[in-house]
Amino acid sequence: MAIVKKFRITSFKREKSFISLENISVSFKKNHQILDNISLKIPKGQILGLLGPNGAGKSTLMNVISGLIKPNYGKIKINNNDISDLPIYIRTKKFKISIIPQFGGLFASLTTEQNIRAVAEILIKDKTFINIKINELIAKFELDSVKKIEAKYLSGGQKRRLVIAMGLISKPDIVLMDEPLAALDPQTIQMLQNTIVNLQSDLNLTIIITDHQARDLLAICDKAIILSNSKIVASGTPNDLMKDESANKFYFGNNFQFN
Repeated sequence: MAIVKKFRITSFKREKSFISLENISVSFKKNHQILDNISLKIPKGQILGLLGPNGAGKSTLMNVISGLIKPNYGKIKINNNDISDLPIYIRTKKFKISIIPQFGGLFASLTTEQNIRAVAEILIKDKTFINIKINELIAKFELDSVKKIEAKYLSGGQKRRLVIAMGLISKPDIVLMDEPLAALDPQTIQMLQNTIVNLQSDLNLTIIITDHQARDLLAICDKAIILSNSKIVASGTPNDLMKDESANKFYFGNNFQFN
């Protein structure tokens, strides 16, 4: 599949970090370390990919940022504000974090329009603006043809687009996506790839994505990290990772090709 992202932003190196993880450690049992002393700086407006084998800690890292999991040790900062002890609802409201789950995230018996409206009624204070926002999101994510269809009857790609649309109602600064490209056909994957890249360029969102579709994920990232054995073993642009011995050793293998 052709590379979706036409260019990668290189000026991030000169910008201060927007999200900062400092020495994050998570263990669920005494001898079961999930994340071990993870430090990471993410500039505003970057698309960051999280890669690694099953059990490497990718979803745990996302959950630490969102507040679903409290680390045993370390700090999480957003725009230099320490949010380590803040509950998920405050992180969502004050620091504008939106979570796009791999499964669920919608009401199966409600129509596409009703799903978006259900969230809009809670989050949009100016009720006269609700219909405008609903129609805007339906058009943006090309959901007009299924506007009156119950969510349980939507295709996999339509459900993903609907959940993303619902996640944007709050006008987030940070979007966490858990395997948005999983179990989809190639055309739908490319459509979602373009959607994600457009969100970055149009709204300047900071997007963190984890997925096992390595090529498809690398095609839209500015930077990616590889987690293995509870640690970051490699990081860099997609092209940098292709040349990284640790990336090949712990994740890609010898025969992986990006282009």
